Formats: sequence, C-alpha cells, structure tokens
Amino acid sequence: MIRIRQCKWPVNAGEPDPVVLASRALKLPPEELTEVRIRKCSLDARKKTEIQWVYELDVHIKKEERFLKHCRNANVSRVSETEYAFPVNGPDSGSAGKSRPVIIGMGPAGLFCAYELAVHGFRPILIERGEPVEDRTRTVDRFWQSGDLDPDSNVQFGEGGAGTFSDGKLTTLIKDPEGRGREVLKTFVEHGADPEILYRNKPHIGTDVLKTVIRRMRRTIEQAGGEIRFRTRADGFRIEDTAQGRRLTGLELTDRESGRKTLLPADYTVLAVGHSARDTFRILEKAGVPMTAKSFAVGVRMQHPQARINEQQYGEAAAVLPAADYKITARAKDGRGVYSFCMCPGGYVVNASSEPGRLAVNGMSDHARDGVNANSAIIVSVTPDDYPGEGPLSGVEFQRRLEEQAWAAGQGKIPVQRWEDFQAGRKTEAIGAIPAAIRGQWTLSNVREALPDFLAQALLDAMPEFDRKIPGFAAPDVLVAGVESRTSSPLRIMRDEAFESPIRGLFPCGEGAGYAGGIMSGAVDGIRIAEELAKRLTKEG
Repeated sequence: MIRIRQCKWPVNAGEPDPVVLASRALKLPPEELTEVRIRKCSLDARKKTEIQWVYELDVHIKKEERFLKHCRNANVSRVSETEYAFPVNGPDSGSAGKSRPVIIGMGPAGLFCAYELAVHGFRPILIERGEPVEDRTRTVDRFWQSGDLDPDSNVQFGEGGAGTFSDGKLTTLIKDPEGRGREVLKTFVEHGADPEILYRNKPHIGTDVLKTVIRRMRRTIEQAGGEIRFRTRADGFRIEDTAQGRRLTGLELTDRESGRKTLLPADYTVLAVGHSARDTFRILEKAGVPMTAKSFAVGVRMQHPQARINEQQYGEAAAVLPAADYKITARAKDGRGVYSFCMCPGGYVVNASSEPGRLAVNGMSDHARDGVNANSAIIVSVTPDDYPGEGPLSGVEFQRRLEEQAWAAGQGKIPVQRWEDFQAGRKTEAIGAIPAAIRGQWTLSNVREALPDFLAQALLDAMPEFDRKIPGFAAPDVLVAGVESRTSSPLRIMRDEAFESPIRGLFPCGEGAGYAGGIMSGAVDGIRIAEELAKRLTKEG
C-alpha cells in the first residue's frame, strides 16, 4: 500500500474527490488506482487568505513495485498497516466453574472494557448505578427544566458516563502503536457514528449521535453474553487477607429501585467509576485501597458568539467551513497554567451537578455544532498544595467547597455573569449582546464570589493574553458561568504495570482512577485492562 502525505486542497474549491487528489499527486491516470482511502484530513488555517484542507491518502495501484522504484516524491512512501487484534478468545469463559469479570461503571473505560471482553467470549457483568441512556436522557432533561436532581443518574452518572453529555470529542495525546485508538473509532462507526471520525484530525461524535451509538453497543454486549445491571450501586468491597496478600473477593450491591442488597462474588473487578464517584472513593478509602491526591484544574465556562470565533479563526473562509474551535494557553503572574478545556463549538453550557446543594457546569454540543454560541472551560491548574487537608480525598473536598459556593451564588441555579462585571467584582444585572445558551436553570449573579482569590486572579491575568490571540475573547459581554470543577479526577487509585491494585483482584481503570482524560484515553485504558483480564482468565481455564 502507498501512503501520500500533504495532499492540499483549497477550502473554497468545495469537497475534493480523493481519487483526483491521489491521481494528481502520483501523476497517474485514475484507472491505475485500484483503491483510494482517506487516512487523515486536517485544516491548515495558519494563513487566513490561503486556508487549505490537507489530506493523507492510502492508495493501492497496479504495478506498485515498479512505480515506487522510480518515484521521487518525498511525500509518497510504502506502508503496511497492522490491524488491532485482541490477544485471546474465550468462548467457554463464564461457564460453570469459570470466573466472570465484573466491571463497575459504564463510561467509556468500563463500556469498552466490557465490549471487548463480551465480543471475545468472556461474558462480563456490568454494574451501573445510573439508568440506560434513553431513560437517563429523560431524567437529565427533567433536572434541567425543574432542578429535580437524581444523585445516581445525571450528567455524571449513567450509561455512557459523563462524556454522553459533552461534545463527544475523540482526540487524545496518548501514544497508541497497537492501534487500540483506531479500534475505538471503528467500533463507534460500526454502531452508528459518522465514518469521517476515522480520518478527521479533530473527530467528534456529538451528544445526540453518541447516545444512539452507546445504546447499540449495549445490545452487542448483551447479545454476546454480557450482563448489565442498571440502577445498581456498589456500596461495599469484600476484602480478605490471603497468603498472597489482601484480595477483593466480592461486591456488596444495592438495587436502587427495590433497596435489595446482594453479595456478588468477584475474582476480577474493574473499577471504572468515573471522576465524580465521590461516595465510592470514600468507601474505597475506608476499605484501605491505596490512593493519592493529584493535581487537576478548575475554573469557569465562558461563552462567545460562534460567528465571532469563526471570523477570528478563518477570516472570509468562515462561510464555507464548519464551526471553528480553538485551544489557548497562558501563564498567570503566579506561574499557574491557565488554559481552555473541552471547547464546544456551537454548543451549550449545561448543569452537570451530581450532589444536592452543589453546582458544577460542563459544555455540550450536538453533532452538527449549529448552536449560536461557542463555549469552553477556562481553567487554572491546582495542586495538593493549593487546598487544605490531607489524605487522598482532599481534592474532592476542595471541589465540593467550590460547588457549594457556586450553588449559593446562584441559589441553586447556574450563576452567570458578564466578563466586564467579573472584572469589577459585581453582580450582573442584565445580559449584554451575547445571549445565554444554557441547558438548565440559570440566574444572573456574581460568579467571582464562588472562586478563591487565587483562581479569580489567575483568570484576570490570563484573559488579556487570550484576547490578543483571539480578539474579542475578553469583550465586556462575554458570559461566565461557574463552576467548572469536574475536569479530571482529583485523585489516583494506585495500580501496578499489570493494571492491578495492591488489593489483588481490583483493577482501577479510566478517568476516575486517574489514568485517562477523555473518551478516547478512557476507552483505550478499558481495552488494555480487558486484554489483561482475558489473558488471566484464559490461563485459568
């Protein structure tokens, strides 16, 4: 197979034909090309007057050896692509006398761990405190309209995890030579996602499409022999002392609807509970599961007109391009990093709370990204030295205090403030030129009151730099909502190179355990643990 890099096409020339691009790059007639596939597609917008699509194409041609022998194009080379392969199959696993792996949590990490185990014959049992995604969507919509919060099924908890109500970004910075990331993308496509996620430089699904994809993956898991127990909490962990050390032997489960408590024996348990499972973290701490506090970031979510962002990023070409995104960073005067996070083009700020009396926000976009506003978290790095208390849960308590202050600032609703008023430290009395694009009840308030002084000052320090990079970013009518406190897990649950906790039989996984930072890295971590469990279960058999 031949790979062609740096195939450029002007954005104002419409959508290119990959065959034409490849034919032009190779200087071969189209009939010589037997197959052309887009490998990557990105947008080069460094020069606003010359914005171009840049393609990477994989091509099969007749007489490939002969062609390459005489080719002098540095952007053309032979490649061979290794497809991802799960290490073992276990068609008999889960039968009488065999262990069935248990997975707690059905976010990206737990979902993909269960999916790979199920389709390869290992019949996992999935424990999810929240609801199936269709019921969860109705519960979340009711919360946004009425403020009636279900602490077990909300924007943070339920089938699909927190990423279900987000932009559905599928980008990651992790190295992936084994192809697990591409396996995640292919699985999404097989279950209804747009095939363009396989090659777009910054792929996303969108919350509307992701819900359908997750539902279809659930059916595949069940058809392959997996079992899913929704509305079920893991309220206890049975840990026994053995000759090999402390080991997890079972889970104490509570059915949320009936209140019935049961004990589930478990030789292998994957802990993929997400970054907001604070009650579970407390149970684990009491059970002696080793964990430690870690750095994370908190801040606010800001809204700008999407048209303003498009114009600044693309110039005149904005009319023919999809909604623009951005990624910006700055350094506060005290040295803290301040940066954009989870930018949602054409999206909404949403109430992402999961605990009564506390309020957190997040961002969300549909696949079309056709909302009037762009929004992004603007967050500040914090370390364990920045918050009082000791122990692994000190970061959790710091988050909770911020959320309690946000709840108080908005009297239970999302507090919203104009940037001009944030600078002055006064309550906003009226919205300016930018309308509020928010899912959930909100009110005009003084968001700055919800933040410690060092966080507010870091934002004040950074915004002039952001405004230089994207003119209008710090305009007076920009909307600020708070607080953005759930960017990542505030702790890490310890594990070894085989992904196992010092408590044997327990496998901390994904974002909540401190080993991932988004849909893709969480899913990949889940697959890696599925591989490890499959090897152990096969060896047992």
